[in-house]
Parts: sequence; structure tokens; C-alpha cells
Amino acid sequence: MTGQAPANWYPDPFGRHELRYWDGGQWTQHVASRGRQEIDPPVSGPPVPPVSSSSVPAVDRASKKVQRDVRRAGVAAGAQAGGGTLFTEPVLVVNQKAKLIEVNAEYAVYDQHGQRIGAVREVGQSIMKKAMAVRADRNRTHRLQVVDLNGQVLIALNRPSTILRSKVMVRDANGAEIGQIVQKNIGIIGKIRFVLESSGQPLGSINAEGWDAWDFSIQDATGNEIALITKTWAGLAKEWFSKGDNYVVQIHRSLDEPLLSLVIAAALAVDTALRQDNSGVGRARR
Repeated sequence: MTGQAPANWYPDPFGRHELRYWDGGQWTQHVASRGRQEIDPPVSGPPVPPVSSSSVPAVDRASKKVQRDVRRAGVAAGAQAGGGTLFTEPVLVVNQKAKLIEVNAEYAVYDQHGQRIGAVREVGQSIMKKAMAVRADRNRTHRLQVVDLNGQVLIALNRPSTILRSKVMVRDANGAEIGQIVQKNIGIIGKIRFVLESSGQPLGSINAEGWDAWDFSIQDATGNEIALITKTWAGLAKEWFSKGDNYVVQIHRSLDEPLLSLVIAAALAVDTALRQDNSGVGRARR
């Protein structure tokens, strides 16, 4: 197979565990769930291989448009210098690939100057799986990977199917648990709020600033804002007829781990992993 994915941990294609190890040519018996590794031989039949490391979502956006989004979010481009990576840039601009029929979400991530520095890709979905969950987006599992420009996984997110409260498990590239993003409100009572947790301790929260969940404030455990997510206008055609969104993430100060990874995960996954059901309650407005 050309463009074969490198050996690494990927979402279990058999659906029995969170992660399974791909040795570069086949799925192995090594699996992991909740940070604990086990042995479980793969079932018969050739499942789909993991996404190739060279397969970074192709979402092309002109740098001047990215910079325009930065200005719309009220950010002065270049006011804060960055290190050129997803973990060192103070401003991240996210552009979701516009699709009339979305099976696997795809985002490109740029710095404040319009240089592409990474991507977010959804894995493990099929048209059949999505059709079975068409009535409610929350009734299906979401698996996302935050990757660098080489397609190497930096953060893996898994949001199991849920009925009331959404929860996202966040892991590093080796499958070790970083923490969780846990919903704290139910239904239409109150604005959307998720808590960022690690080892059972709350480290911060992500809070919708309005009923339409257009902007989100990310706060630390003391309630101080450490990051802000601002949705920007994607264009009439994209807003009405597709699921293509643009938004700007501002990280106000340097953060230590695991809070930094949880903030990055929450910011980049907010439109897929954290969004509410198709009733429109608590969803980003279109």
C-alpha cells in the first residue's frame, strides 16, 4: 500500500478499545483504554488502515483571508511572537473544510500570519455510521486527531456517544491520558460549560459567552480567562449549505502541562467534539 501510515497508536478500528497499535503494516494485539494497555488480538478481516502520516487534511486558505479573520477577532497580527508550532503560537486560526455531506471533519490550523502549522482530522467514521446517527450528532462517537504538518499525531480525542452529558477523553501521542473535558450543564438550562480535568482535579473550564455559543471563554481554575475562541464569518454559502466554519483562538499567556494540551484540545475540537445535538441548543450558530 502506498502512503502507508507509520507505526503508532491509533483509534481501534474494531471498536473494542480506545487505541490499538499499528506496526506499520498491520494491526497488532496491543490495545489501550483509559491509559491502561492490554492484549486483545484483532478480529479476522482486513479493517481500514490508519490514515497515512502524509495525509494531512487539504484545506487551503489564502494567508490574507487568515489574517482577515485575525483582525475580525480583534487581534493585532504580530503583537505577540510565536514559536511556529501548535503548542507555541499565541493565536491559532482554524478553518474547517466545507463539505455538503460531512463524514469525517477536517480542519486546517494556521498561525496569525496565515502559515499552516497543523490540522485536525476525524477518524473512524463512515457514511453508514453517520447515517445511523443522523437524528442526533451526540449519538455517535467522535474520534479526532490533532496532527502536525507531517501528519504525526500530537493529541488524540475520543468523545463516546452520550445521551445527556458530553465527555471527551484527551490523550497524548503515546496513548497516555492527559485529562478530560467534561460537560457540566444539561439541556437548555444555562449556557454551555465544560470543565477541563486531569487526574480528577479541575484545571479550568470552557464557557459559552452567549446562548448561541458563538464565542467561548477558556478560564483557569481560579476563573481568570486564559484563552478566547471567536467564530468568524465563513461566507454565506458555507454558513448555509455546509459545515465549514472559521474561528480564531487567542491564548493569553504561557501555560504549563497538562493545562496547555487540554486548552489546545478544547479549542481545536470545540466545533465537533463539544458541540451539542442537532436541535440547535448550544450549537454554534450558522
